[in-house]
Amino acid sequence: MKKLLAIFTIATALYATNAEAQQQGGNDTAAMMTRMKERIKPQLMEKTKLTDEQADKVIQINFNERQQMRGLRDLSEEDRKKKMDEMQADVDKKYKDIPLTDEQITSVNSFFDEMRKNRQQRNGGNGNGGQ
Repeated sequence: MKKLLAIFTIATALYATNAEAQQQGGNDTAAMMTRMKERIKPQLMEKTKLTDEQADKVIQINFNERQQMRGLRDLSEEDRKKKMDEMQADVDKKYKDIPLTDEQITSVNSFFDEMRKNRQQRNGGNGNGGQ
């Protein structure tokens, strides 16, 4: 359940970043990555106590995962859950390879969970812009 929540958190945070980036300049992935680093990195470093290099790697991992998650929309709920579990295991492995400690990984996941909750509050609690 924790892994599913973490995957959902990451996916939601990344989706929010993607939607905002598309509103500001289309699908230019390099520009999207730059904006993501500009907006998220300072907060990520402050709240998780990651180094500059670790934060860059975490953002890159999350950005890549977001790109992969785009293909999950058409899957059945069961297949999507299975794939998301696999992707979360991959993310955890990549975090370990940075290397991040278990405590840092928990902190990073909490950071993205908080971002998701804040975005939902701004969007009227339903996560889709109040529509």
